[in-house]
Amino acid sequence: MKILLAVDGSDCSLNAVRSLVSHVRWFAGKPELHVLHVHPPIPVGLATGHISREVLDAHYRGEGEAAVRPAEDLLSAADLPFVRHLHVGDPAAIIVKLAGELGCELICMGSHGRGTVASALLGSVTTKVLHLSPVPVLVAK
Repeated sequence: MKILLAVDGSDCSLNAVRSLVSHVRWFAGKPELHVLHVHPPIPVGLATGHISREVLDAHYRGEGEAAVRPAEDLLSAADLPFVRHLHVGDPAAIIVKLAGELGCELICMGSHGRGTVASALLGSVTTKVLHLSPVPVLVAK
């Protein structure tokens, strides 16, 4: 089974990782895991007027690596192999798009993440993924 595990470094997304690790016995064999972090884009016009594209890309990469590291540590400790994916864009759209491109049969994510206070309370990315995804979504609190 192919599973897309969307993480943002928040406690809630780590709970999703922990839940998946504790329930891995549900699957026949080890699932094929794809760990994804999507960084919302910084408005290019604002950013590139002050910094180079290379610096902006390094920022995205550094933030993405920091966000996925705790999830990857948990998966490695559980001896679950994974593939890392770092993207920039609309998180919900990219989560659903990548799940489709990879042929994932399940998306696993936290109920809310590190967004603004309003989106953290509403879980806007999770809500969008639930509406857009043609595959099941496992949501962990």
